[in-house]
Parts: sequence; C-alpha cells; structure tokens
Amino acid sequence: MDRLAGKVAIVTGAARGTGEATSRRLVADGACVVLVDLLDDLGGDLAAELGERARYVHGDITRESDWETIMETTAAAFGPLTTLVNNAAILHIAPIEYTSAEDYLRVLRVNEMGTFLGVRHAIAPMRENGGGSIINISSIDGHHAAGGTSAYCASKFGVRGLTKVAALELGRYGIRVNCVNPAAGSNEMVEPLLPGVDIAAMRAAQEKHDPPPIGRRGRVEDVAGTVAFLASEDSAFYTGADFDLDGGISAGMKIKGPIPGAPPTS
Repeated sequence: MDRLAGKVAIVTGAARGTGEATSRRLVADGACVVLVDLLDDLGGDLAAELGERARYVHGDITRESDWETIMETTAAAFGPLTTLVNNAAILHIAPIEYTSAEDYLRVLRVNEMGTFLGVRHAIAPMRENGGGSIINISSIDGHHAAGGTSAYCASKFGVRGLTKVAALELGRYGIRVNCVNPAAGSNEMVEPLLPGVDIAAMRAAQEKHDPPPIGRRGRVEDVAGTVAFLASEDSAFYTGADFDLDGGISAGMKIKGPIPGAPPTS
C-alpha cells in the first residue's frame, strides 16, 4: 500500500512496543520514517530491518538540543517533515501518598513536556512545507482516572489539552493536531513496574473474563492503524479530535447478559 508515499514522519519511542508497530505500519504504507529512542541497539536494528526508508536517531525528547538534531537529521535524510508521532512515554504506578515529587515530575517531563517540545519543534518545518499532521499518543487514562497512576493520568490529560490548543493555533498553517487514546499500551511499559508478573498472561486473562464491549483488548497494531489514517490525506478535515481506541470502554457501563427488551435468543 502506498497511501503514505511522499510522507516524512518522525516517531518517538520507536524502538519497541507501540512505537515499533507504528513505525512498521508507516513504512509499509509508503512513508519515510525517522525512529527516535534511547534504546540504540533495538532502534538501530529496527531501522536496518525496515530498510532505506528508515533511519534511527538517538534522542531524549526532554532535551531541546536533541529535538534540533532530530529535525536536522530528518530534513537531511528524507526532506520536509510532514508527520510527527509523539509516542514516547513512561509510567509510574503508586498511590499518591507513595508518589514522590521527583516521580511525579519525571513522568510529566517525559510524557507532557516531551510532547510539547515535539510539537513546538515541528511547527516551523511543517509551516514551511505548507502543513502536516501531528499525532499525539495520550491514553484512555487521559479521559478518566485509574487508581495508582496520578502522574501518568495527569500527564495524559495534559497531552489531550495541549493537542486541542495546538489544533486551534496551527490550523491556519495547514497543520492538523489530533490525539489517539489507547486503552492499553505495550507490555514493555508495564513489565518493569510489576516484576515477576507475566503481563501478557494477565492481559489475556482480562480479555477472556472482562473484555471491552467489542470483545477483545486493544493491540499495538490498532494504534498503528489509527496513526496511519491520521498521517494520510483521508483525515484531512480532522484536527483537535480525540480518537478513543478502547473497544467501547468509554461509551459507558458494559451490558452483561441479555440486552433488556431484546427478543430471546434460541
């Protein structure tokens, strides 16, 4: 598929998980992609596997100087930037009482300020190019709270707010800014915080015993597909929008058993 032919994208947190799946999808759809991460071995290997339309750049998204390097590398390798996917994020799990100020600020610095810096550094090249698409990865936790995730929830609420402000400010330049809110991220984000727990098995059990209304849990490929749509011209009239990738969780309380008023099933 060449739906994204001619597109030049940056994906942060690209070495594994959701970022890896997104990078694979964008390249498969015809885009050139700069993969940004701190995991040099994984990122470099993935770029090599994806071929000539992929480059890996070591980058800390909380550093202005790294964003300058990322933008310069992208322009030199592939030309004008058309697409930015702010995906990189970290998680901290603890009750508020046991979350230190340092823990809280560390999460906000990566998830919220890192996204802010990405948006800010993308404006000039996209404006010069006549427009572009910025896709911020928030979370369903940016819609409603989850116990033990005060810093993460706050950061993801912030990403959604930033998205809407950026959409209002940048629309005049042809720059669209949208937000994807998955119900579950990659296993790699959670595993370090729950040592000894088989995250894949835990999520499989949740999917079996308490699935979302659509009948299964979200996958990183679902996020990648939504990002590919938002990177394409098929989404040309979307900006400031939330794409809740949660299988219907945010629609309301799931109906268990027969639907009231429906005819009996045989």
